[in-house]
Amino acid sequence: MDYKNIAMAPAKKIALVAHDNKKQDLFAWAKFNRNLLVRHRLYATGTTGTVLEEELQLEIIKLESGPLGGDQQIGAKISEGEIDFVIFFWDPLEPLPHDPDIKALLRIAMVWNIPVACNRASADFMISSPLMESAYQRLVPDYSDYRGRLENRTTEVQ
Repeated sequence: MDYKNIAMAPAKKIALVAHDNKKQDLFAWAKFNRNLLVRHRLYATGTTGTVLEEELQLEIIKLESGPLGGDQQIGAKISEGEIDFVIFFWDPLEPLPHDPDIKALLRIAMVWNIPVACNRASADFMISSPLMESAYQRLVPDYSDYRGRLENRTTEVQ
């Protein structure tokens, strides 16, 4: 498979998501890293976005709550090139009714080679990386052949 570069500007577009049992962890992490986060464009699902906006005094682009489609909105934004980085503090011990949505979000992040931090330690390492403050060329598979095969199948069916 061929690959192509997708440019990420120095100001990243970051999605912030947390399961209920991990929201306080995300809020504490975001508060600690406010001076780094202020340099980026922030997206968040549901209540997480409202609380982050109040606590950080930063503009947050708020999407739906995860179970109401917020995870899928983030996934769509990733595939449209509107999200560069996902911080998703998820609870591995709590079964969730919208688990398929979460798996779909993580899958689409993998498809588009999006960095994903799933806990405070990985978020700390990633956000403090020198790559966060500079332009970055993200290498992603070139899906042109795949798309072409899909179009050919559609044409054959008609």
